[in-house]
Amino acid sequence: MKRRSAFIIVLSLVVFLIPNALLANEGNFKEGRALYLKHCKVCHGPEGKGDGYTHFNPPVADLTVSRIHKKSDKELWESIHMGVPNTAMGMWRFVLSDEEIANVLAYVRSLAPSPHS
Repeated sequence: MKRRSAFIIVLSLVVFLIPNALLANEGNFKEGRALYLKHCKVCHGPEGKGDGYTHFNPPVADLTVSRIHKKSDKELWESIHMGVPNTAMGMWRFVLSDEEIANVLAYVRSLAPSPHS
């Protein structure tokens, strides 16, 4: 029983700490852009404005709006990793590694609206 409890504690730490460690390293922008163009552009559009494939209800998120950029890195990372319920945003955890998701997130952060917009 003690082994099982220890295993569950270690597993919990891995699940919660690894994504945060990757986010702390601030993903690789260049790699993230390449991954975005390969996997995300189809729906979110070439500039992230949600103007790719437009036949979803609800519509695909515009990644350039402040509503998206007000979310924490962890929230956005989880949206990519686990998907977003009741939307077309599926889970990417089976396609992208944790590091690749962090890289895509670094690129998505670069799409933030300028403070003077």
